[in-house]
Order: sequence, then C-alpha cells, then structure tokens
Amino acid sequence: MSAPTVRADQLPRRDVLRALPRSTTAALRGHDLMLYSAGVTFYAAIALVPGLLIAARLLAAVLGRDALSRFADSLSDALPSELGADQVAGRALRLGAGIGWTAVLVSLLPATVYGEGLRRAYVALADARDRLVGWRGRLAVLPLLVAAPVLLLAVLAVTPLLSELFGEGLGGRVLGVYLALNVDWLVVALPLAWTFRVVAPDRLPWTTCVVGGLCVGAFVSGFLQGFVLFLSLPLDLGAPFGGESAVGGAIAVLLWLWVLHLVVLVGWVATRQAHLLRHRTP
Repeated sequence: MSAPTVRADQLPRRDVLRALPRSTTAALRGHDLMLYSAGVTFYAAIALVPGLLIAARLLAAVLGRDALSRFADSLSDALPSELGADQVAGRALRLGAGIGWTAVLVSLLPATVYGEGLRRAYVALADARDRLVGWRGRLAVLPLLVAAPVLLLAVLAVTPLLSELFGEGLGGRVLGVYLALNVDWLVVALPLAWTFRVVAPDRLPWTTCVVGGLCVGAFVSGFLQGFVLFLSLPLDLGAPFGGESAVGGAIAVLLWLWVLHLVVLVGWVATRQAHLLRHRTP
C-alpha cells in the first residue's frame, strides 16, 4: 500500500502534533487568558438562564409541557441533592416550559450576548481587527439557539436511565458517569465546532473545526462531570459569604464557568494553530 500523499503546502500530521504544544503556547504569549475567560464568563452569566428558558419553551412546544415536566423530574433524580442542584435544574425547566412567546422574544437579547463574548475573546486571541464584533457574535449564535432544544433533549433523554443507574451502587454509578460523560461530550462538541467555524473571526475548514470541537469537548465534558461531583459534596458554600448559600452557589457556578472557558479558549487557539501548522510549507 502506497503512503498517503502530502501536498507541498502541508506538514505531515505527526509533525503538526509534535509542534502543536509549543505553537499554542507561543500564540497565547502576551495575552491575558485569565481576563479573557473572565470576560466570556460574564457574558455567559447573562445568557445562561435566558438561553435555557428558550430551549425549554421550544422543547415544550414540541413534546408538550407534561413530557418536559417528567424529564424535569428525572433530571432532578439524576443530579445530586446535597447543594440543591436537583431542585434548581428541575425548577428552571418547568419555568421555561411555562413562559409565553413574548418572553421568548425578549429573552433572545440577553441569550445572544454569549456569542458576543466569545467572538470578542477569539478576536483578541487572534490579534484580528473586526468591525461590528458584538453584532456578528450575536447573530452567529442564533442557529445554536434554534438547535438548543435538540441538544437539551439529548441530555434529558438519558436522565431516566441515569437516575436508575445512580441508585444501583458503585457499579451503576460508574456506568452512569461514563454514559453522562459521553453524552455531554457529543452535545458540547457540536456547538464548539460551530463557534470555532462561525463565531470566530477566522474561517477555518469545517473538518478542522469538528475535530477541534470533539477534542476540546472531551475536556469540557470531563470538567462538567467534575462540577457534578463537586455538587455532591457536603459543602457550606455560604461560609465565606456570611452564611448566604445562594451567593456562594452563584460564585461556585461562575468559578466553574471560568475554568470551562479557559479550556475552550485554549482549545480554540490550539485548533487554529493546528490549521496554521498543517498548511505551513515544510
């Protein structure tokens, strides 16, 4: 069998993988990654609840409010109850299922600011010049809001099985975590690939973006499962904040979002550098 042909303007994949860590580190040098991640987290904090409400309302329109309520119950059963995450998640889904269409339209404005935050961070990391960066980012994430009910359904569809597995001892819990890890990985990877291709200022090839989204999504999924584990710990989140558990819970969510966005931004830079290395003349 003959060796695969490598074009003159392409480095072999093995050489790209070898050079990628150094190239990514060099591309990040001089950028305040911590600040960029904090900025995206701020936008995400604004968009998180409106985005979830929109996804829940659209899904309820397709499945019906009763079906979504049953999914909300199974989600509450699958999440740990120590810090109240089960009740918060179930309440959010039921709230979203009951809002009116006027509320959905109003929620679009804060829900799309996440795209603005991501594009601003991508533009800064790429040292690019971009006009109307905010509106371009907002418009670029609108298709993700349309797809959000499908992604939400993919997560909710496995929650009945997860709630059963988590009640069957250590073996069931391990299998449940493995299943949740893989479902979250696929659900997260597709939006990531979209942001790498459409939200970012560079028009990277779809193949590159999908591969990058799958790789980065694996890390994000792992951190999400780590957050679920964190929620199962008997912690007093309000202790550093005068006993205000709600404040402590909000700060904990923001902290995890900040870490997740660190992973996403580094992952996008690595994806971009892999493309640049691949098409550099050897």
